[in-house]
Amino acid sequence: MGRLHFVVHEHHASHLHYDLRLEVGGVLKSWAIPKGPSMNPAEKRLAVQVEDHPLQYETFEGIIPEGRPGAGEVVIWDEGEFKPIDDAEAGLGRGHLSFFLDGNKLRGEFSLVRMKRSESGKDWLLIKKKDLYADPAWRAEPALTPARRRSLKVKLPPCETS
Repeated sequence: MGRLHFVVHEHHASHLHYDLRLEVGGVLKSWAIPKGPSMNPAEKRLAVQVEDHPLQYETFEGIIPEGRPGAGEVVIWDEGEFKPIDDAEAGLGRGHLSFFLDGNKLRGEFSLVRMKRSESGKDWLLIKKKDLYADPAWRAEPALTPARRRSLKVKLPPCETS
């Protein structure tokens, strides 16, 4: 099996959020994280599971036009290698997936844990484990700078057919 990838999109839709996408089973399993991921183990972040995306979405950046799902600006906030600790599909089925990320911003061990009281079954927590990369003082820096915003083009993401 080759290297698996992850990407975190900074998504300026109706509300700013971050989309964590993990390569599992030939697709990008995806979670919307309203406050964004954290390198602080004390900060458990809500991660709402959303629809799977095709692998081509990993490199998507652009402006999704008004009237389309997710309309707004999308830029890559972080990307890198995703290393599940155990079988990723089995972990997702159990509601507990532990993994390592080796990205530009996110590094070390994380877990996604499905919340037992979630009515939809789509509410998870993203938890940073205490390891060499954990940083209680860490703060996320936005990727969408004014210069980057000017370079974005209106386009449809690869998961839309028309």
